[in-house]
Amino acid sequence: MRRRTVVVGALGVFAAACTASRLPGGGSSPSTRAPVLAVKIDNVGAARPQTGIDEADLVYVEQVEAGLSRLMAVFGSRLPEVVGPVRSARETDLELLRQFDRPTLAYSGAQSALRPSIDAAPIRAVPPGTADGAYFRGSDKPAPHNLYLRPAKLGDPAAGVAAGTLAGFEFAERPPKGGRAETTHTARFPAARFTFDWSASQGRWLVSMDGRPATTASGKRLSAPTVVVQYVAVEPSRFHDRSGSTTPLSRTVGDGTALVLRDGRAHEATWRRPTPADGTAFSVPFAPGPVWVVLAKG
Repeated sequence: MRRRTVVVGALGVFAAACTASRLPGGGSSPSTRAPVLAVKIDNVGAARPQTGIDEADLVYVEQVEAGLSRLMAVFGSRLPEVVGPVRSARETDLELLRQFDRPTLAYSGAQSALRPSIDAAPIRAVPPGTADGAYFRGSDKPAPHNLYLRPAKLGDPAAGVAAGTLAGFEFAERPPKGGRAETTHTARFPAARFTFDWSASQGRWLVSMDGRPATTASGKRLSAPTVVVQYVAVEPSRFHDRSGSTTPLSRTVGDGTALVLRDGRAHEATWRRPTPADGTAFSVPFAPGPVWVVLAKG
């Protein structure tokens, strides 16, 4: 059964907006669930700085081939005018997105062997060519790192509800008890690293990627009030990229441990997601606002 989400303070309006009728097994009726828009974001050096991901409710950090990283930005409460660079989908995305009940997934494409799984998944898939005027090539970066999306061209892909609430997260204004004081934390992939530095004046964790401050194309520093390092099983999938590197599959259904960073402290936590249709319940509540989730190998 999906854990009941309690949202305190600033996010209370979102909790009321996304109340859904429950189905047997803890799911929710798609007709009563608000949609979200998930966009796969390129994250190699040539793709940075990105555009629009500072407007996301959630940013997931995933491991991909050769130990590199890719982002998935999830929008629910607001949409940017432009977001990108957009890149291809992975098998990890399909399992992760089930908790949002038929979200829209924007991506640049996928290898042919994965397309039947995308077609069968309970998502609205919108690669280039499926929505007139939605995608365009920018002049700021070389291809393939210059594909951008205009979300408004997708026809109302998000409904003004916080994506974290729909994912089953619990938010609370009051900091939880315990934890340890920690003002910087680094999460590592084989060929990528993410550092989060606490800014007491901003009440947020400032994001750095591969040793450099992460900003948007407009110069805004990427940050979030809560960062979660979620330890998951990362195993080889049945897919490979063009160079023959195996595509990792991050398992987000089940249970495990996590590290929740909020209010300048680090809290050891657990997570639980019994079925793909369930949200992810963490034992420590998050600070209201955007959340970054790093899917790290447990």
